[in-house]
Amino acid sequence: MPRIQIKISSQELDLYSDNGEKIKRYLISTSKNGPGERNGSYCTPRGRHVVRAKVGAGQPVNTVFVERRPTGEIYSPELATQFPGRDWILTRILWLSGLEVGFNRLGNVDTMRRCIYIHGSPDSVPMGRPGSIGCVRMRNSDILELFDRVTVGTKVEIVE
Repeated sequence: MPRIQIKISSQELDLYSDNGEKIKRYLISTSKNGPGERNGSYCTPRGRHVVRAKVGAGQPVNTVFVERRPTGEIYSPELATQFPGRDWILTRILWLSGLEVGFNRLGNVDTMRRCIYIHGSPDSVPMGRPGSIGCVRMRNSDILELFDRVTVGTKVEIVE
């Protein structure tokens, strides 16, 4: 099974093969508030995680999701103008669950309950620098590729 390593300091996501070879590196955008595990912190959680669910298979590129459900909207600059403060979750979602009890699992540090995802973003969103409210943002073309390469159960390590 492939595995993912997310590096907050360099804003990169590396995908590794079963035998530990790096397959691909993607530029990403993690939280503008930095790393942190607490509920309500809007930070990107660190530590060992797993892809708990894959959401959006078969949906068109730029499908808008709210609470992991397609809204029926397709993102466009006009839609962005209509909803200027919206946090856009687009195209595909990899929903993460922490594996470290007391650090990123259960209680007020639970990654899954915080709804932390790896997800697509508008193409206008800059990658390579922090900007999200906790999730890991990717280009739509990159999340499509990653989504097809991983399975539920893929290990994800998030490091500073």
